[in-house]
Amino acid sequence: MNTERIEGLVERVTFFNEENGFAVLRVKVRGQRDLVTVLGSLPTVNGGEWVSAEGNWTRDPQHGLQFRADNLRASAPNSREGIEKYLGSGMIKGIGPVLAKKLVAKFGEGVFEIIDHQSARLQEVDKVGPERRRRIKAAWAEQKVVREIMVFLHSHGASASRAVRIYKTYGERAIETVSANPYQLARDIHGIGFKSADAIARRLGVPADSLQRAGAGLRHTLFEATNQGHCALPEEPLVRHTAEMLEVDETIVSEALTEALRDKSLERDDASESPLIYLPGMLGAEKSIARRILHLAEQPSVYPEIDLETAVAWYEEKTARSLSPSQRQALGQALGSRVFIITGGPGVGKTTLMDALLSIIRAKRVRCLLCAPTGRAAQRLGEATGQPAKTIHRLLEYGVGGTGFQRTEANPLDGDLLVVDECSMVDVPLMHALLRAMPKNAGLLLVGDVDQLPSVGPGLVLRNLIESGAVPTARLTEIFRQAAASRIITSAHRVNAGELPDLNAPADHAEADFFFIERDEPERIAATLAELARRRIPQKWGFDSVHDIQVLCPTNRGKVGARELNVSLQAALNPAAPGEVVAEKFGWQFRLRDKVIQTQNNYDKEVFNGDLGFVDRIDPEESELIVRFENRTVTYAFGELDELAPAYAITIHKSQGSEFPVVLIPLAMSQFILLQRNLLYTGITRGRKLVVLVGQKKALACAVRQQESRARYGGLLARLLGKGREFDALGEG
Repeated sequence: MNTERIEGLVERVTFFNEENGFAVLRVKVRGQRDLVTVLGSLPTVNGGEWVSAEGNWTRDPQHGLQFRADNLRASAPNSREGIEKYLGSGMIKGIGPVLAKKLVAKFGEGVFEIIDHQSARLQEVDKVGPERRRRIKAAWAEQKVVREIMVFLHSHGASASRAVRIYKTYGERAIETVSANPYQLARDIHGIGFKSADAIARRLGVPADSLQRAGAGLRHTLFEATNQGHCALPEEPLVRHTAEMLEVDETIVSEALTEALRDKSLERDDASESPLIYLPGMLGAEKSIARRILHLAEQPSVYPEIDLETAVAWYEEKTARSLSPSQRQALGQALGSRVFIITGGPGVGKTTLMDALLSIIRAKRVRCLLCAPTGRAAQRLGEATGQPAKTIHRLLEYGVGGTGFQRTEANPLDGDLLVVDECSMVDVPLMHALLRAMPKNAGLLLVGDVDQLPSVGPGLVLRNLIESGAVPTARLTEIFRQAAASRIITSAHRVNAGELPDLNAPADHAEADFFFIERDEPERIAATLAELARRRIPQKWGFDSVHDIQVLCPTNRGKVGARELNVSLQAALNPAAPGEVVAEKFGWQFRLRDKVIQTQNNYDKEVFNGDLGFVDRIDPEESELIVRFENRTVTYAFGELDELAPAYAITIHKSQGSEFPVVLIPLAMSQFILLQRNLLYTGITRGRKLVVLVGQKKALACAVRQQESRARYGGLLARLLGKGREFDALGEG
């Protein structure tokens, strides 16, 4: 078949897949009266550009005559019409269709030259002041570099969708940086995996059996292990898994490991039963935690002398609350300890005990610092105690006036007691950062439910501290009478004990707070969830479909996973209005009023993994989306929207530290591997007023029966038990 060639002006970009560059374009072709549909792949394209296409004409049964291009190239426009479309396409912040028309009318085909070299002249155009002119100039310079990065990635077989993020990370030297070490991409850029970085490296000439590639593979395997909760890996599975991933002989990987251990880019440690290989920072964090906790546990209490009976009587009279014997005993222990842990399930009085302790010691002028891992958890802590509470990152002043945590040994916190709530969520790096920032003579109180899911990040900090016996601990078990009336709380405790919750319909539906609705097929489970959220629960109890109701899923994948459910729930709860402005990026369509979740920590914006917000505004002219989190708004460039996802449904892991008025949980045997007791227990305890399980009884029974048995590799417990004490003098790593 002979190849044909056409050229023309891009009137409209009907579709563009940023992952693979596939585009559907409507093109004004010379000699053709009607617009031509052109299909092909290229790094980037905007309305107004000139495209050259080589390929063949085809006739699609549904869409008619099309030109399928084997080779498709785009270049900057040179006609007034093309330049106007190009500038007005939304690719440059600050220029929309109206301003584009004015700029071309004023400067004609020389407008690009004006922006590049005489940008002050932009102020000759109506409504362009100094600030807008600077923004247009900066956006123009940025998009030129971003386009270069896109072309570079595309030509090396990688997705160009993360070009904006690469530019923001490496700046104008991005291509130079990536060319020197493409494996940095996997480490530094969210959304770019090792395989993409490796593909670029191979195209740049890095041999498949090179030690550079094997060393990068080892570090990637260890980094991925931290995402699975491990702090380290044994040598044999580390080498084997890396060799399988790279498709090379294990001897090459072993040689790369020897070299990495020699140059200290990886470290071997013998504190545990079998030697483990660590990334250096993780090993240093483990050693530091153990050293500091063991030191704290040996120190006397920081509190002034307090008569327990008098203090309890004062607190009970002041608050009209009564402390149980177990709470009184725990309070006495806490007052006599430098470091103390309070743990237990819902309704057992952890918050009351903490409030009693804080009230009593604050009356003695003890200065308390309160924090929690997430914004919602910090807010609840503040509400429960009546004292200011911050997220851990805010307390430690992450990124304020610099990079990293500003509060360290050199600039410690100022207080007498550090209180950390929802401590089951705190991983090894974060606990390391907290302990580094503690004032020299301060006490530490850790509060959390050790039976909930462990931290998403590496380690089992709270569990290890309790199991080691190194830290005095109060484990509260008595369910208080008021809490015992809640089926949410009794069901959670039954699940935690390995028993099925009571699935019988309650006699009084209006007063009940826990239900199970049996559905067998995944499609019916999904449909029931949408109907409950859209109509049944709002009508019966008056809850808001979007703000009050949260679907929590055991997994992201599958027909009742968070990804699929977000599509159906978005359609049911926030359907797109005709002509409504939307932002389609990274596989999602973002609409006004959408509930969204932050999927990674962004310290510059001060939003963190798991934070929930609502789309407040979409600005296509500025290529920005504005999200409201609690009482503040955060602006995202369209190229940063890979940090967000719809949040009508989220995973139970992402819900840790949060509570919701209403929680709906789908349960299906298709989720078998992830159905675990602590997962279901955590999901149920996220609901404050109403919890509804929807799905298969067999799946529910499976979740109750299965206890998480997957071990996490690390040496913290061994160090706390004294097996790693020889490392105490080695500093912080």
